[in-house]
Amino acid sequence: MSELPPSEAPHRRIRSFVRREGRMTDGQKAALERLSNRYSLDPIEGVIDFDAAFGRRAPLSFEIGFGAGDALLARAQAHPEWNHVGVEVHRPGVGRALIRAEQMELGNLRVMTRDAVEILRTQIAPGTLHEVVIEFPDPWHKKRHHKRRLVQPAFAQLIAERLTPGGVLRLATDWAEYAVQMRRVLDAQSAFTNLSTRGDGYLDRPATRPLTRFEARGERLGHAVFDLAYRRR
Repeated sequence: MSELPPSEAPHRRIRSFVRREGRMTDGQKAALERLSNRYSLDPIEGVIDFDAAFGRRAPLSFEIGFGAGDALLARAQAHPEWNHVGVEVHRPGVGRALIRAEQMELGNLRVMTRDAVEILRTQIAPGTLHEVVIEFPDPWHKKRHHKRRLVQPAFAQLIAERLTPGGVLRLATDWAEYAVQMRRVLDAQSAFTNLSTRGDGYLDRPATRPLTRFEARGERLGHAVFDLAYRRR
């Protein structure tokens, strides 16, 4: 398996998230206990055999930071021919997503509740993913915290290695300065081709991306949303 550059070694890497457990309802707690065997991949150690985990071979979508799961669930329902894996460290959100996944009878969805970068580094073989989705990651808006942002050069390299040739990285943010950084980092990664046909390098809002509560709140605050997509050469 490909390794990250030394600057991204586990003992030196700065995490892009802070665990904030928040209040978990009794229903969410029960869902995590009752549905983990059905939906969670966390017990698996080492490189994951996704064909075995899903009981079939299918294109694989990997979402980092799915929040309450609105977009993840919508994609899984709209594309039953794909397998979908979502990673989220906020356990109340995971519990909510599992409740809805059961209600929707989704068999093509699995979740993980650990650091997505470590999962990518240690549990996903190169060339495995057909799609990576990162929508509204924490912008870490203070300048001194920019080093915590997820989209950095070493991360772009890691994603490029894990995507299959022709695979697509999709991103969205409502923080304009972070959108500029995303473009700067990803445009510099030779393995990627920007799929925008607009002069500014961004995409029109994809019709397939549902309007989440988070995005709706940003719109009420007057935040513009920037969508990006890059294909693995």
